[in-house]
Amino acid sequence: MASKIEKKEEVVIKFAGDSGDGMQLTGNQFTNNTALFGNDVATFPDYPAEIRAPLGTLAGVSGFQLHFGSREIDTPGDSCDVLVAMNAAALKSNLKFVKNGGIVIVNTAGFDNKNLRLAHYEINPLDDETLSNHLVYKIDITKLTRESLVDFEMGTKDKDRSKNMFVLGFLFWMFNRSMDNTIGFLEAKFKKNPNIAQANIKALKAGYNFGDTTETFTTRFEVDPAKLPPGKYRGVMGGQATAYGLIAASKIAGIDLFLGSYPITPASDILHELSKHKNFNVFTFQAEDEIASICAAIGASFGGKLAVTTTSGPGMALKTEAMGLAVSLEIPLVICDVQRAGPSTGMPTKTEQSDLLMALYGRNGECPMPVISASSPSDSFEAVYEAARIALEHMTPVIFLSDGYNANGAEPWKYPSAKDLKKIEVSFAKKAEDDAPFMPYQRNEKLVRPWAIPGTKGLEHRLGGLEKQHLTGDISYDADNHEFMVKMRESKVEKIADFIPLQKTDNDVNEGKLAIVGWGSTYGAIRSAVRELNKQGEEVAHIHIRYLKPFPKNLEELLNKFDNILIPEINNGQLVKVIRDKFMINAIGFSKIKGVPFTKQEIIDKALEITAKKKESVSN
Repeated sequence: MASKIEKKEEVVIKFAGDSGDGMQLTGNQFTNNTALFGNDVATFPDYPAEIRAPLGTLAGVSGFQLHFGSREIDTPGDSCDVLVAMNAAALKSNLKFVKNGGIVIVNTAGFDNKNLRLAHYEINPLDDETLSNHLVYKIDITKLTRESLVDFEMGTKDKDRSKNMFVLGFLFWMFNRSMDNTIGFLEAKFKKNPNIAQANIKALKAGYNFGDTTETFTTRFEVDPAKLPPGKYRGVMGGQATAYGLIAASKIAGIDLFLGSYPITPASDILHELSKHKNFNVFTFQAEDEIASICAAIGASFGGKLAVTTTSGPGMALKTEAMGLAVSLEIPLVICDVQRAGPSTGMPTKTEQSDLLMALYGRNGECPMPVISASSPSDSFEAVYEAARIALEHMTPVIFLSDGYNANGAEPWKYPSAKDLKKIEVSFAKKAEDDAPFMPYQRNEKLVRPWAIPGTKGLEHRLGGLEKQHLTGDISYDADNHEFMVKMRESKVEKIADFIPLQKTDNDVNEGKLAIVGWGSTYGAIRSAVRELNKQGEEVAHIHIRYLKPFPKNLEELLNKFDNILIPEINNGQLVKVIRDKFMINAIGFSKIKGVPFTKQEIIDKALEITAKKKESVSN
C-alpha cells in the first residue's frame, strides 16, 4: 500500500536508549543527513557521565534530541514529535517530553521483565493506558536486526550493536531521506574492518525496507530545506568551532598555536580536534594535570606563541594560581572553560553556566581578566577568535566561557573566509636603536606592555609572580608602586571596552517595558521566546552580552531604557548579581539549575508574568 506524504515545517526527534545502544551516533548521523539536506537544525546530546552506566536503569539512559525545520531553528525544541525508546527506562525518562498525539517508536525487546523492573514499571506500559495519547509503533528491533544479519559470521552481541542502524534506516524512510551519506560514513569509519561496515549497512537498509514494506506505516513526512542566508555552510559542533576559531586566530596573527590541556569532560573535544591539525602549525600537549597544562601554555606564550589551555568545572579551579601568574606577567593566554554542573566534579555531562563569578573574581589578589562567552555552537568560532584577538593585542590572559550545551550541540554554520576575519595585530619588542635600556613594563596608548621574546639580545628582563616595579619590571615591595600596578592592571582591562563593539539589542527593540538579558547558551531559548512574545504584541527586547568583562561602554545606558530587566541563567543567579552591583539596576533573576537548557515556554511564561504585573500596576 502506498504511503501518503505529510509536509511539516519543523520536527523534534529524540533518540533514547542505554549508553551502549549508540544513540549519540544515531542522532549525529541523522543530524548530518538533515544538515546536508538543507534544513536548519539544533541538537542536544544528553548522556550519563559513567563510561559504563548501569544497563536498563533510569540513570543509564542516553538521549540525543534534534530539532530541524524549513525555517530558522534556535533550540533543540521544548517537546518531541517523535520519541525512539530502545527500552523501558528510555520510555519512562522521556515520555513526559512527547507531545500529545506524538509518535512513540519502541523496541519491544527492551520491555522484558528485567527491563521493566529496572525502570520501576509494575505494569508493562505497552499493555496499559500509558501511551493512549500517542501514536505507538511497537517493533522488535533487536529481533529484526539479528534476522537481517543472519548471514554474517558475528556473535549475537556484535549483531545487537547494529540495532541503532536499523532504527536510523527506519527514520530515514519515515522522513524520506537518502542513506548515501551514512553508508559513506560507515565505509570510512570501518575501513579496516569491512565486515563490521557491511553489517551496519545491511541493518541500515533493513530498517529502511521495513518501513517501506510494512503496511502498518501509512504516513511519511517531509520537511523542506530552510531558506537560510546565502553562503557556504557546514555542520559544526561547539567544540569543533572553538578549535577552528583558535586555528584561524593563529593564522591571521601569523604565529603558531600551542594548546596545553588535560582531558576533562566536556572540554576534551577541543584537544581532540586541535590535535588533528598539526599541518597548521598547531602544537598540542596533553599534560599530566591541569596545573601543568596551563603552566606549559604560559611558557609557550612567553616564547611568542598563541597559547591556549582548555578545561571544565574543577579543572578551572585548579588553574587559578597559574592564571594569577599570567595576569602578573601580562602575557597573552586564552583559557577555555567549558562549564558543567558543579560544585566539585558535580554532574560532568550536564550543562550549567555556574563559572561566571569564578571567571570574574575567582583568584587571589586583585586579578582582573577579560571574559567572553559564546552564544551557540557555531558562535564559538567568533567568540574564541575574539578572545584570542584581545589576548594578543592587549597582552592579557582572557577567559573564554562555553558550556556543555554549546560544546556538544551542533548546527549549520555559515563559515567565513579569511578575508572576512578581523585583523589581529601582533608585534614583538625590538632593541632600541639608541641602545636605551629595555623597559618591559613601559606601556603604549592601550596601557599594554611590549612582548619581548626570550633570547633576544638587549631585551633581557625579569619575569615572575612577585610584584613588578613600574617600567623596569624589577621586583618591588614598594607600597605606592603596588597600588599603582594594581590599578594599572585593572585600567588596562577596562580600557579594552574602547576596542569592542557597543551593545545592541538582538531584535531592534531599543526601549520599552521589558528586556530579557542573557549570556552564553541561553541565546537560542531567549531569541525564540522573544520572537514569540513580539508576535503576541508584547514589547520585549532581547539583549545578549558577549563581553562580560569589560562590559560594552553603552550597556548601562541601554539597560536603563527598559522598565524591567529579566536575566535567565542556568545557575543560581550570577550575571544578575553583577548587573545589580555595577549599574544599581533592580534586575530580576530567573534561574534553572537542572543540568538542562531553558525551554522557550519557560522564558515566555516568566516574561508574561512580569508584563502582566506591569499592566496590573498601571491599571491600578
